[in-house]
Amino acid sequence: MTENITPEWFKSSRSGNGGACVEVATNLLPSTGQVLLRDSKNPDVAPFAFTRAEWQAFVGGAQDGEFDI
Repeated sequence: MTENITPEWFKSSRSGNGGACVEVATNLLPSTGQVLLRDSKNPDVAPFAFTRAEWQAFVGGAQDGEFDI
């Protein structure tokens, strides 16, 4: 039997209330090995799915300033 786990979405506390945010669900990592990412304006559109390694590489790059404009 496959367990059905609902993503628990959250957004950064720094995102404000503008509505143009991304939301992340990390609670699926233990069961599916995935982190989900979606646009808060379009929550019914299928989210992007990333592996643990892909997500860690992205977060590490953000922390290291790779994406600073």
